[in-house]
Amino acid sequence: MTSGPTGSSSPREPDEASYGFPVAAWRWLARHRPPGPFGGRAWRSPLRGPWLTSVFGAALLVTLPIVILTGLLSYLAYGPQFGQALPAGVGWLRLPPLTWPAEPSWLYRLTQGLHVGLGLVLIPLVLAKLWPVAPKLFTWPPARSIAQVLERLSLLLLVGGILFEIATGVLNIQYDYLFGFSFYTAHYYGTWVFTAAFLAHVALKLPRMIRALRSRSWRAELRTTRAETRPEPLDQDGLVAHDPAAPTLSRRGALAVVGGGALLVFGLTAGQTIGGITRRTALLLPRGRDVGDGPNGFPVNRTATAAGIDPAAIGPQWTLELTGGPQPVRLTLAALAALP
Repeated sequence: MTSGPTGSSSPREPDEASYGFPVAAWRWLARHRPPGPFGGRAWRSPLRGPWLTSVFGAALLVTLPIVILTGLLSYLAYGPQFGQALPAGVGWLRLPPLTWPAEPSWLYRLTQGLHVGLGLVLIPLVLAKLWPVAPKLFTWPPARSIAQVLERLSLLLLVGGILFEIATGVLNIQYDYLFGFSFYTAHYYGTWVFTAAFLAHVALKLPRMIRALRSRSWRAELRTTRAETRPEPLDQDGLVAHDPAAPTLSRRGALAVVGGGALLVFGLTAGQTIGGITRRTALLLPRGRDVGDGPNGFPVNRTATAAGIDPAAIGPQWTLELTGGPQPVRLTLAALAALP
């Protein structure tokens, strides 16, 4: 890290020698800076810096792989070897077949509960991680070489990938398919796009993250008040504001806000997975609010009318076909009713 004055009103201009091919194009872009967030004074929070960015990044580094792996386990649980998993035709992205164990019976509930529940809890953390690096999305010129163009494209896949997965996942939970395409297909391919960008990002940034975490004391930061909060030294990545404003929140306050937001989401969603009395607190999820009047207490989350089921299709001629075994098994409505 480097240190320097903090009174400059705009970010330092890149040296002309730092431009790669085509130099003339980068120089022309540098002379034509657009207004708005591309100016240096748009990002003046003294909290932004490598340490806070790395704290959020370290939390995501531990938790995001759990969300990814449990999502892929959900795909495997539906038996892609039998053509039952969605999407069906995924080419070389098809995972090796796995016979999902019948015991313990709560295994899928655990893995899918972690996938959905932890994915929701991480939304405040993802937004918090994007906040300190937001100025990097508006640097000008946007690149200084072809290599930087490729690097920024990888960041586009990383940021765009996780926001796409969050948006489609939340809409799927709410049964709101306004995006007009198959959720399963898009979410599956989006997972692989994000995973590839995530692994590349970790490989590039992990050493810097470790150095940043070691640069400041956790104990000292948790004792630092808003009045005592100071900007970090200027860094090579340009995360620290060159003209910081007065702090409106301490770093411990920022951590408390993000942590409190994650706990709030957990409290409003986890009851769907945990069950029991906590199901009443799952106010943000439609599943499990009404268990109907059947003998099994099975959650009812959509009526037949809302699902578009024709009453003529559920008469005596209705059958259930079970596939995946040596021979398909067909059960009539009468046969199902006769089962113990």
